[in-house]
Amino acid sequence: MTEYLDVNRANWDERAPAHAASPDYHVEDFANDPAYLSEVVRFDLPRLGDIAGLRGVHLQCHIGTDTVSLSRLGATMTGLDFSGASLEQARIIAERAKASIPYVQSDVYAARDVLDGEFDLVYTGIGALGWLPDIRRWARTVASLLAPGGRLFIREGHPVLWSLDYYRTDGVLAISEPYFEQAEPQIYDEAGTYVATESEFQHTTTHEWNHGLGEIVTAVLDAGLVVTGLEEHQSVPWDALPGRMHPIGGGENQLIEKPERLPHSYTLQARRLGN
Repeated sequence: MTEYLDVNRANWDERAPAHAASPDYHVEDFANDPAYLSEVVRFDLPRLGDIAGLRGVHLQCHIGTDTVSLSRLGATMTGLDFSGASLEQARIIAERAKASIPYVQSDVYAARDVLDGEFDLVYTGIGALGWLPDIRRWARTVASLLAPGGRLFIREGHPVLWSLDYYRTDGVLAISEPYFEQAEPQIYDEAGTYVATESEFQHTTTHEWNHGLGEIVTAVLDAGLVVTGLEEHQSVPWDALPGRMHPIGGGENQLIEKPERLPHSYTLQARRLGN
């Protein structure tokens, strides 16, 4: 089960510089405007509330633009990711944004082994859980990182969205990929990436897993956390179904035809009991 780490790390290592150079990540805005926040975190603001003074960790932080944004909201943030090339870009972006953020390279399942102390906030952003084979192990890792009273905050693509046939052009929303977690990964070979770039890539294979919403919530509960919020959204912060979605502002995209048919993304919040 370690092969997926090597395959996926090669994919992310190669894409990290292209992502940092793409206008879609707004690196220049972070460097030039000390108040700039990523569109993902701006969407999250009404649910995040006041995080000033909290000690937070951003798991699977990639190049760290959301990590910087959370830092700008007053949290003392640490970023963790398994891709060394991603963290190299994250450190450059943090320096340009004048943010003091330590970044730690690690597989997310080993986070408890490499991070010191407990955290008031564990944050996980869009497009993270699909790279993990075991959602229960992830939830136990999150619980081990949280201080008493600490909070998990995750916004993620909805598992129904991940299960769709992306290549249909007849307007039908057809489920063709697993909705529930499987022992074996779905293996994809895709040449591009999700941002605007002219870069060409050699490492195009990925190993991915879906996790049903019930599986995710149950894993969080079984890890001893108390769910405090679960909201499904009719938008997602990337063009998930090309040709069938349109931008609606704030970096969000929505199904053009009858968007109420599809849960696009969700926000899940939970707390560890204690004071």
